[in-house]
Amino acid sequence: MIKTNKLLRIVVPAISYIVFALFDLLDMFLCLCHSFIDGLKEKNTNPCYCCKRKSVHGESNEDKLSETLYDRKNIFRDLGFPKLAKESEEEEGSAAGFLMVKNRWSDCNCESCLSWQKFEDHNLHSARENVIFLHGFVSSSHLWTENVFHNLSESGNQNCRLFAMDLLGFGKSPKPNNCLYTIKDHLEMVEKSVISQFELGSFHLVAHSMGCIIALGLASKYQKSVKSLTLIAPPYFPASSKGQASLNALNMIAERKLWPPLSFCSSIMSGYEHLGRSICFVVCKHHRTWEWLLKLITRRRELPCMLLDLTKHTHHSAWHTMHNVLCGGAKLMDGYIEAVSSSEIMLTVFQGDKDGVVPVECSHNIKLKVPSAEIRIIPNANHSSLILNRKEVFTRELEHIWFSSAEKYNQEDTK
Repeated sequence: MIKTNKLLRIVVPAISYIVFALFDLLDMFLCLCHSFIDGLKEKNTNPCYCCKRKSVHGESNEDKLSETLYDRKNIFRDLGFPKLAKESEEEEGSAAGFLMVKNRWSDCNCESCLSWQKFEDHNLHSARENVIFLHGFVSSSHLWTENVFHNLSESGNQNCRLFAMDLLGFGKSPKPNNCLYTIKDHLEMVEKSVISQFELGSFHLVAHSMGCIIALGLASKYQKSVKSLTLIAPPYFPASSKGQASLNALNMIAERKLWPPLSFCSSIMSGYEHLGRSICFVVCKHHRTWEWLLKLITRRRELPCMLLDLTKHTHHSAWHTMHNVLCGGAKLMDGYIEAVSSSEIMLTVFQGDKDGVVPVECSHNIKLKVPSAEIRIIPNANHSSLILNRKEVFTRELEHIWFSSAEKYNQEDTK
């Protein structure tokens, strides 16, 4: 048994190294293929992130691109193989320098996916039912409308106005190709689509996974307006220095390993730009075909919303959001959390003790930063089941947070 364990500790890493080395080579080959096809099919093209990074001046932290877009591991590039991508003549991160204003040949052309081209003054798609809900990566507002909205108590229905939105680039919201999906982009769209449009003077925030980063950004900006902040499985990965925070987050979220399957998929989609684009071409561009086939096979008129949400994005929106929010946001999290800690915002954190996506340590790290935060670790729950498997209980917990924090907020306002 001991010999077997020793053998596994040698063999598994060796197999992983070989598999990911092949993916490194495949991604470089696909870089050439995409470059060639882009040149044929698209009038204006933009360089990929295999090219050299250029410095940018005058940008805010929330507007900067994450270094993880450029500094991803690739054995062959690290060994000094020739660069395959053409370097950009524009400055990195400049929205004005991003030329792609039409749908890409590798993206879906259904009405929902093209909505961003038809309306210049587009807003996020919101399901209105003052609480703002923010979903996680490759998810949508369905997470909240299906699991929370339907389970509200009579008091909740009468006294709460709920806004669950599809974040920019996901679900039914616009998916513009002339956007780099920085934290600033996401924050501005939430402000424009909900806070400003409905003139919210005060509100609660509820967020899951990646949405927690955006929620913390909003809370730090609207400290006097946010009554409560509820974070579910927040990806907070402290680093020894801000310069390493993004790469540390990337390594934690998408470590190169073959098992479990979710970690393997994360490592592929976040580490390989061109391999990920090819997968999105097959899966996301043809999402209507896959939906039709699944309905035919399962003989169901309706498919689970969470399954459909996996395909309702473009590679461009998912790729940039992954790096610029999940990874790039790691550099901003300390500042956001410190702002929340210095305010009177009631902070509650939920996380499952079996979470395989975001380590439970992330919640405890927040507690160290915000001693007043309430941390609730849910036994035998993973990244999603702490919501999906306890819908009614979870909704009651949220209602208790809203009503108790609202009472505290109103008392402070009258002083």
